[in-house]
Amino acid sequence: MYDIIIVGAGPAGISAGLYAKRAGAKVLILYYGESNLNKAEKIDNYYGFVDGIDGDELYNNGIEQAKRIGIDLKNEEVLNIEKDSIFTVKTTENEYNSKSVIISTGNKKLRPNIKGIIQFEGKGISYCAICDGFFYKGKKVVIIGNGKFAESEASDLKNLVEDVKILTNGEDSNISSEFEVNTTKIKQILGDDRVNKIEFEDGTMIDVDGVFIALGEAGGVDFAKKIGVITEKDNIVVNEKMQTNVEGLYSCGNATGGMLQICKAVYEGAIAGLDAARYSNK
Repeated sequence: MYDIIIVGAGPAGISAGLYAKRAGAKVLILYYGESNLNKAEKIDNYYGFVDGIDGDELYNNGIEQAKRIGIDLKNEEVLNIEKDSIFTVKTTENEYNSKSVIISTGNKKLRPNIKGIIQFEGKGISYCAICDGFFYKGKKVVIIGNGKFAESEASDLKNLVEDVKILTNGEDSNISSEFEVNTTKIKQILGDDRVNKIEFEDGTMIDVDGVFIALGEAGGVDFAKKIGVITEKDNIVVNEKMQTNVEGLYSCGNATGGMLQICKAVYEGAIAGLDAARYSNK
């Protein structure tokens, strides 16, 4: 049992971990895939680096700093966060329990470049199976994605809908579960007032009532919506202590919107880490 589980190892997550650990909390940081920071060629506007610093170097320095003070770090993809009396964080490999959770994954909502996606958002296009699955009870839906996140969304839907398929949009399948997979490239999504068909590049079509987008791995807003956290314009809503409306659940960094800068992420991470440590020691 951990005091705090932090999802994400960017500036916000590492900052939260450093402050929480120094406040006496037992901390686990889970991270997976590439951070936006890894893609930054040079960062020239962060305090203390006279000649700037490579984003990938700064990211890895943060991870090494967290390891040095005894924080547990595991490179595992998080699929879901649940809360009963405590939090359960499910990854592709394990389940972990904690008294509190900090979401610091940034906002990884990805939209595929498919004709009709923007047109039908909110009219048959959804980004959260748990949030919107009920509206498709007994209907036919598809998941656009090609990984554990897509499989997890399909699992959330399978007992609600009549039929669920996973569409990889032209990629070789990475799906290892029981779901039917179609690897044909998608040409467009069609409908009248709402989605009703998907047309593929080879000219074939299928009838659908709903389309769920699950590209890459789940991001902060995906986790937040599943557990009942209030979001606004694809950002997690927090108060001045980085607390969400779910007791014991915090968020910081890009997931909360605002100025998407390292200095803001580090500041919010420090606040979240300290308050989560206080909460866990109640």
